[in-house]
Amino acid sequence: MAEVALWWIRRDLRLHDAPALHAALRAAAAVVPVFILDPTLARAPGAAIRRRFLIGGLRALDAALHARGGCLVVREGSPAEVLEALMAETGASAIFAERDLTPYARRRDAFVARSLPLRLVGHPTIHPPESLVRADGGAYRVFGAFRRVWEAFPVPAPLPPPERPLATPIGLFSLLHVEGWEARMIAQEEEFPPGEAEALRRLRAFTEGPEAPIYRYARERDRLDREGTARLSPYFRFGMLSPRTAAAAAIAAMANAPDAEGQRSAQVWLRELIWRDFFYVLFAHEPALRRRSLFPFGERIPWRADPEGFAAWAEGRTGYPLVDAGMRQLRATGWMPNRVRMVAAAFLAKHLLIDWRWGERWFMAHLLDGDPAINGGNWQWAAGVGVDTAPYVRIFQPAAQSRRSDPHGAYIRRWVPELANVPDEYVHAPWEMPPEIQRAAGCRIGVDYPAPWVPERAAAQARVIFREARRR
Repeated sequence: MAEVALWWIRRDLRLHDAPALHAALRAAAAVVPVFILDPTLARAPGAAIRRRFLIGGLRALDAALHARGGCLVVREGSPAEVLEALMAETGASAIFAERDLTPYARRRDAFVARSLPLRLVGHPTIHPPESLVRADGGAYRVFGAFRRVWEAFPVPAPLPPPERPLATPIGLFSLLHVEGWEARMIAQEEEFPPGEAEALRRLRAFTEGPEAPIYRYARERDRLDREGTARLSPYFRFGMLSPRTAAAAAIAAMANAPDAEGQRSAQVWLRELIWRDFFYVLFAHEPALRRRSLFPFGERIPWRADPEGFAAWAEGRTGYPLVDAGMRQLRATGWMPNRVRMVAAAFLAKHLLIDWRWGERWFMAHLLDGDPAINGGNWQWAAGVGVDTAPYVRIFQPAAQSRRSDPHGAYIRRWVPELANVPDEYVHAPWEMPPEIQRAAGCRIGVDYPAPWVPERAAAQARVIFREARRR
């Protein structure tokens, strides 16, 4: 057994279901957990938005490691240089890390492995990604086929937190121990307190007990006036929660469901985790997922170069309350519900006919849970140019969507206060208000709240344009 090994943490800020940590403990008497703030990743869109949550998660992980005889070494710089320096300081003879599938991560790891003893174990998906491909080795582009392959394998049991002490050598320099370092970052987010403990608490609250919300998920997940979702996406993004642990919890909930509806609802939530695996495997095989439409016809669509329309969308002043509420929530909090993301994305691509890549970059720059694989895949789906492309042009009419998802306008009024006094019957389509009701509500369309940037029927033009692009 080696004396010392490094556990290089990247997107696995947790002690539960941590295969790289277990491998390091099997191989060495002492383990040094290290997280490297990579300058290349710091320059990525949205890095500043996510940094505060990340720093909070690092501090939480450091506290958990102290209880196990370890500490977290946080340093900044080129990964290869930082790891080489740490090996010299500690006498470590091996580096263990969880495999990552993003294009940058694979290039980075290949570079590190050329000069250092890097061992990659595990994977960020529930099943091994190499088991989730077609017979020819390519990635599935249709979710239904991918799901059938995924469901053919049993979900592996997640690993428990290690019982053995880490015995990390003392006295190692860490940015966490520098007084005042990132002090402004340590305040916890009101909506998303960072750390593994909070992630596990949320998972238990969502999946455990006869009245668990997971049993209402199928009918309430799109309701914006209720807490129908688990709100775990930021924790998955940084690996504060293992997807394998979440899948095991979903399967347990299915087994313990109080009725058939509850069992089906838990199945629907598990399907969302399968979508996550789907996008991860797809991105590993299609590294241009964020830059190029998966289907060639998407490159033939004459997208409009409309900076003013894009600014209205990004700033939440399109005149469509559900779109505006979501975009304002995104700017204020770094998050918005999945249903609103789909409606807002489809509105940009189908109503405004603005290139979906503009919106994808905007979301990545503002989302707390911004994940290149999931964001790119979902944007192509919403724009109708990528995965699971329907044989028809899928349109989301914002007013109809908000009537179903936010029937009394509670979500809309929270983020679009100009509509606070608008009656329920008009809050989804305020341009339909007669002038006397506008005056009574203190909301004059075109003055206090924008008139619709484009008419609702604008999406009909997208149908014609998309069909022509397909035909050619």
